Amino acid sequence: MKHETQGQDGAESARRLSRRSLLKLAGGGAGLLALAGSGAITWRAVDNGVFAEGSGPAYEPWNLPVPTGRADLVRAAILAANAHNTQPWIFRVAESYIDLFADPTRTIGTIDPLLREQQLSLGCALENLLIAAPALGLHAAAELAPDPNDRGHIAHIELREASREASALYDAIPLRHTDRAAYRTDRAVPRETLDRYRRAAEDHGVSLVWLSDPEARHAFSDATVRATEAIIADPDQAADDYRWYRADWQEIQTLRDGVTIDASGQPALIRGAAKILPTTQQQNHDGWLRGTRDTQVSTAAAFGALVVADGNDLADRVSAGRAYQRLHLRAIGDGLAMQPLCQVLERADREESTGIGEDFSRELAGLFPGQGRAIMTFRIGYPTVAAPPSPRRAVEKVLI
Repeated sequence: MKHETQGQDGAESARRLSRRSLLKLAGGGAGLLALAGSGAITWRAVDNGVFAEGSGPAYEPWNLPVPTGRADLVRAAILAANAHNTQPWIFRVAESYIDLFADPTRTIGTIDPLLREQQLSLGCALENLLIAAPALGLHAAAELAPDPNDRGHIAHIELREASREASALYDAIPLRHTDRAAYRTDRAVPRETLDRYRRAAEDHGVSLVWLSDPEARHAFSDATVRATEAIIADPDQAADDYRWYRADWQEIQTLRDGVTIDASGQPALIRGAAKILPTTQQQNHDGWLRGTRDTQVSTAAAFGALVVADGNDLADRVSAGRAYQRLHLRAIGDGLAMQPLCQVLERADREESTGIGEDFSRELAGLFPGQGRAIMTFRIGYPTVAAPPSPRRAVEKVLI
């Protein structure tokens, strides 16, 4: 799942300037600073939010209030990790229950043809909601996939009064952001921490497999880079990925979704330049490939995979999303960063949905032999910078 999501989650990596574009920007005898002195360039920089990273109405939902009503559970839910930051959720709120539905209009098309990433995203939102309930003085019990005839009805959550309880996980909700930047290469994640996360995933009926030895890490890294190349070379997947990219400041504030430059993991100079000069789909994808190859897979302390018995079962997918969200919130408390890296899965889904081959499907099975079906993969490590937030739609936009 490309998350927040990705953004990667392939598209969750934001548009980057090609090396040629950067040379054109910084060269020509003027340089970036000289361009910044130009009135036109300065105005475009201001208009496109170069100096206002993570601000404006699109980012207000991250100021999570002390919960006072049922809608505040939804305010926590919408801050969940989700693929390409599509925010594919709808909520129906009543005094004694909340229903969670998939929004069929907010999909990633050929990037997610089997809706695996959408349903994982909805599981992440559900977990945030359940974590928020005790802070409001409620006990919440979720029934997954309550209607076998409606795969869009993700969960029915019964609410009843209980004592208010503080929670470190709830406090971490507004602090959790997908981190696409480099991770520290001089510090490994302790084995006991990885083991603790593995046991936590099992609480949701999901297996967490760590790829931490050099051979497994190399195999996953290589497959991820090749899958990224395959997505870029696939016209339909490339277009569907790019559709969720948001470059213009006003567009971000209006749509309040998608993957932004600020969340790309690139250095500040590159992000600022990319906001000033428009880039093409190919330049965006070239930057995504470079970031995947040169930063994301190369600096990960370890790679993780959430594995279930049946990769097509709705309840399994939602449970895996719940597990990922809780793991990421735990990671915040441990000073760790996480990012979904699901390109291999996205190509495997593409193969299954079209019959174009089984190259990545076989490769995925080879990475986790005899361990079930991997349905989400991610990297973990210690951060080098603070990850910025992604835009979020207002809670009123997701209620029915």
